[in-house]
Amino acid sequence: MTTKSIGEPIARVEDARLVTGQGRYSDDLMPGALEMAVLRSPHAHARIVDIDLEPVLDLPGVHAVYTYEDLTGPMAEPLPLLIPHPTLTHGRTQYALAKDEVNYVGEAIAVVVADDRYIAEDAVGRITVQYDFLPPVVGITNARAAERLVHDDVPGNVAARMEQGFGDAAAAIAKAPHTLVLDIEVERSAATPMEGRGTVARWDRDLGRMSVWSSTQTSTGVRAAIASKLGLDLGQVDLVTPDVGGGFGVKIVHPWPEELLVPFAARALGRPVKFIEDRREHFISSAHERGQQQHIEVGFDDDGRVLGVDFQFWHDHGAYTPYGLIVPIITSTQFLGPYKIPNYHVVFESLYTNTVIVTPYRGAGRPQAVYAMERMLDAIAAHLGLDRTLVRERNFIQPDEFPYAHGEMSFQDGRPLIYDSGNYPELMQKAKDLVGWEDFERFRDEARAEGRKVGIGIACYVEGTGVGPYEGGHVTIETSGKVKVSTGLTTQGQGHQTAFAQIVADELGARFEDIEVVTGDTRRSPYSVGTFASRAAVMSGSAIALAARKAKEKALRLAAQALEVDESDLEISDGVVSVKGAPGTAIDLGTLAVLSNPLRYAFDEASKAATQFVVGDPGKPPVAEGEEPGLEGKDFYSPMRSTFASGIHAVIVETDPDTAEIEILKYAVVHDCGTLINPRIVEGQIHGGVAQGVGGALYERMEYDESGQLLNASFMDFLIPYVTEIPKKIDIDHQVTPSPLNPLGIKGAGEAGVIPTAAAFASAIEDAEGITITSMPISPSQLFDLRLQAAAGGATNQEGASS
Repeated sequence: MTTKSIGEPIARVEDARLVTGQGRYSDDLMPGALEMAVLRSPHAHARIVDIDLEPVLDLPGVHAVYTYEDLTGPMAEPLPLLIPHPTLTHGRTQYALAKDEVNYVGEAIAVVVADDRYIAEDAVGRITVQYDFLPPVVGITNARAAERLVHDDVPGNVAARMEQGFGDAAAAIAKAPHTLVLDIEVERSAATPMEGRGTVARWDRDLGRMSVWSSTQTSTGVRAAIASKLGLDLGQVDLVTPDVGGGFGVKIVHPWPEELLVPFAARALGRPVKFIEDRREHFISSAHERGQQQHIEVGFDDDGRVLGVDFQFWHDHGAYTPYGLIVPIITSTQFLGPYKIPNYHVVFESLYTNTVIVTPYRGAGRPQAVYAMERMLDAIAAHLGLDRTLVRERNFIQPDEFPYAHGEMSFQDGRPLIYDSGNYPELMQKAKDLVGWEDFERFRDEARAEGRKVGIGIACYVEGTGVGPYEGGHVTIETSGKVKVSTGLTTQGQGHQTAFAQIVADELGARFEDIEVVTGDTRRSPYSVGTFASRAAVMSGSAIALAARKAKEKALRLAAQALEVDESDLEISDGVVSVKGAPGTAIDLGTLAVLSNPLRYAFDEASKAATQFVVGDPGKPPVAEGEEPGLEGKDFYSPMRSTFASGIHAVIVETDPDTAEIEILKYAVVHDCGTLINPRIVEGQIHGGVAQGVGGALYERMEYDESGQLLNASFMDFLIPYVTEIPKKIDIDHQVTPSPLNPLGIKGAGEAGVIPTAAAFASAIEDAEGITITSMPISPSQLFDLRLQAAAGGATNQEGASS
């Protein structure tokens, strides 16, 4: 029998090519292509009075210069608002090139296409723009004050106001034995993948066909946008996602202006054109995330059980809202976590500021939600003098309560907020055992005796994964016996080629080594949605499993006819169909692929076996009614609603008594993503997520000045953790509660490592210092200042927040 593949820690098959420099990224494609450079606004808010292109027009090597005035038809209209929502009453998107006004530093104003990037950059530097300066709105506090407006036609800078809830939170809080009020804050960060954005396009005049390669998380979305804006039929555009050096959400936006301008220029000039974003451009013109101010009022009883919560927050959406309200909607719903909250009210405002747009970044609103809930539970525990884990355990949804519906709440996909499965008490016990929760006080006493400060923190989360609407899978068995698998979502390093091959190996009975997986190519998979929201394994994994089952059904039918046995007597193992108990009576999948395609012409030895004079019943058509030639399966998976993964992170930190530096002594993760396709890949995802979470908790922030200038737009100033700053070892344990919503019982895993990290660190630092932590990230200098405030008898929480 074939060795079972799902659940095995098989080494990733894609890595050898990538680590030996054989990857092909956007910048490796189309050598000799013309290159595009972008003139970006140096001002956060200004009207464009005049653009002087004269010094550029005769520059040797320059082929074209475009401003808004050169755009016509759909290209001259605003970029699409990708995810509309009834409460997004004042949605605004930018133009491919700025029309009349710029609203953030980095907004595209003009592009130059030249022989190479050097000439294009020089030409951009010669363009002169005359501005009429406008006062910028920077930061949530200023946006809320609304003394200045980002968009003249948006009152109060409020793009949207959304309210949800169930029960009567106000009444429950008013009657509660205990109440608390907290004001907390999470600051901006960004994805900053190794590879920035990149697009290459070639127009074939003879065929009227556009070929585009883009470093994107949604190949079909970019394809559709290009077709729409350039007035092409969808079938005239092919979009391929090459190797991608990281995405983390920033590449889910589609289209970026350059993804339209590159094919626009390629068609106009009749030459291939390329745009590759540099690092500074990425900082000032790609998306950020995280920034929120949060206000919580909670009522609870003597045992720490939450009776009612009123949660209000303000979300910084930057200058435009191309991706709708996904991030704040997720915050408002995932705040509830693994807890039974009987009365809940949430309202948020999404605010415009004259800064870079905000769209999903790994975690997508969940880190902010978990931070709010877990800080609230820590405050309740402190108020009552209870163990922090006990307060959480007393509020957990119990295993026998699934599926669990949170009132009338709607999730980000518009579907009811219903948790499908989980076991949170067991997760907690595993987490406490893994981090040594019960033994920590002894360790603290030993450290204190040595003059050291240590603290322990914990944070729980639930993550909605596998959002719809659908994904597809296509499995084709070649006459060589090789199995080709395609799915439309894209890959940015998640190990799809390995995990999806494992699914096909088990479902079809093929050899793992014979399976090849292709993603993100609209020529192979024209219908798809994209890679985001921890959905790849749930969505494409399920679709591929269903497709493999169809291919298997056909293989068994053909084999039964060829071997003259009943289908129920057959099995497939290692790519061979054999009679159960009689392995000598067998036929391999490659031969069945030959037999599946009745031929008129024999073009090689293998195809002779499939000619119409050799196979088939003369009394029946060569291709039976309801069948198709070839041995393949194709299917789509579309879920009723999201499935919900869960987990708990715990961390032990030491804070230096002199420098306030924060050292990670131990980090533990317990995680439930349902069925594990490949534990090694899941653990790799957790490791990477924790590294990003450490950055978001302790280092990374986007520092704007009052004029809207990003002050730390380089890796010299925007601090990210190196290998020396992330945990040297992460202890991981798995819990498996399969989801009943998909054929494999899978839940997503891609964002698990980053979601509760900031909350866990805040809890641990607060435990070490005895100082209230209300804003993240926190640096040693901030912690040092908090110590001084506490020593002086002042506020014990960070500037701009109170509790």
